[in-house]
Amino acid sequence: MNEYQLIVIGAGPGGYEAAIRAAQLGLTTALVENRQVGGTCLNRGCIPTKALLHAAALYRGVQEFESVGLCAQGVSFDIQKVHHRKNQVIEQLRSGIEQLIKANKIDLYQGTGTLTGPHSVTVATGEGPVELAGENILVATGSKPSRPPIPGLDLPHVGTSDEFLFLEDKLYENLIIIGGGVIGVEFASVYQSFGCKVTIVEAMDRILPPMDREISQNLAMILKKRGVAIHTGAMVERLEETPEGIACHFTQKGKEQVVTADGVLVAIGRRPNTDGLFAEGFSVEMERGRIVTDEAFRTNVPSIRAIGDVTAKIQLAHMASAQGLTAVELIAGKEPSICLTAVPGCVYTDPEIATVGLTEEECKEKGIAVHKGKYIMSGNGKSIIEQADRGFIKLLFDEKTDVLLGAHLMCCRATDLISELSTAIVNKLTSKELSSVIRPHPTFTEAVTEAVESAHGMAIHLAPAKK
Repeated sequence: MNEYQLIVIGAGPGGYEAAIRAAQLGLTTALVENRQVGGTCLNRGCIPTKALLHAAALYRGVQEFESVGLCAQGVSFDIQKVHHRKNQVIEQLRSGIEQLIKANKIDLYQGTGTLTGPHSVTVATGEGPVELAGENILVATGSKPSRPPIPGLDLPHVGTSDEFLFLEDKLYENLIIIGGGVIGVEFASVYQSFGCKVTIVEAMDRILPPMDREISQNLAMILKKRGVAIHTGAMVERLEETPEGIACHFTQKGKEQVVTADGVLVAIGRRPNTDGLFAEGFSVEMERGRIVTDEAFRTNVPSIRAIGDVTAKIQLAHMASAQGLTAVELIAGKEPSICLTAVPGCVYTDPEIATVGLTEEECKEKGIAVHKGKYIMSGNGKSIIEQADRGFIKLLFDEKTDVLLGAHLMCCRATDLISELSTAIVNKLTSKELSSVIRPHPTFTEAVTEAVESAHGMAIHLAPAKK
């Protein structure tokens, strides 16, 4: 039996980064993965999706060449080559991770890891079972797409993001997306940019329901302007195969409606992946399919911890990474190096969306009085130069302390700009401290200064509020 100080099950962002940090801290470490290293994010999620979004954005941008004095004749796209480039990106990043695992002298076991006891894992490899013993075990098995009990979900041309990311020889001309969350709106952006007709059917009263309401409304307006049909407050009843395609029957405001398309993407979220994780007769505490943990990521079995999507708390790759690093530092007796309270969320539509901290609705629910700073990006020079769609930066400051509580961005480079504001929230910076920074011109980030100063009616490039 091979013995380790730490066994990590799952080599996604949370798992492989935790394993590397453990090796850096001197722990003998094993990493177990039954698919490719990099997990869902690299192989079936974040990275391939953004590669497709990049290609789609470039293609849509070419359609606007004439407005900036450029000319292009006979522009088209080859969907197979688009996917080929996507696959190259995945393989390049995956190879880099494999090299890092090897360089840090981490033992990588390819196979399904099954917990057989508090300190034991059996790995079902191609050469047979391998027994591992671990002083500590960290579960980072991630999640997989949810498939609701909707009749017709097993029809041909109906699938989740796992299948749609690898439809390398087909691009549906007419697509229905069930779910208006992050996955749904990003796929809508890809397909719409490539000239497809897209319909989103969302059960909640708006797309991107957990996010700032103004962001949801603004994105819906932009998508509709580009031709995407959006049905909110709509419950899907069934899918049927018809001569015209797949008919999606849904109820909206008490009335049954039908939309037909040649493909249906099911994007209603993800659920914890615990397939094959526990041997018969052994398990940790579970709740509705997720592993229950405390603030130190411990399960009810002290030697076993869990992080990331499998705990179903916040399903984001960067959160899993932060949790993995923190869990390992705790195991090694170190002080955690990361603050886990300010978690940015990003959506890679055009314009991009990024948020961190509290929303206006959450502040109201908590009884926190805030003063708001907001800047519309139509006055930002860089946004005008790049012909960006309507966007904004909105900041929420505590009325009593002036500390930044929340930031909500919908603009070019929002997913990069959010880090400055996450830093501000973690360090409890005030509007005065944020406004003391010189931000370069012309940039998107100078709009942060305008948003900060508008909280006190002092923004330079905003007309004074009418009295």
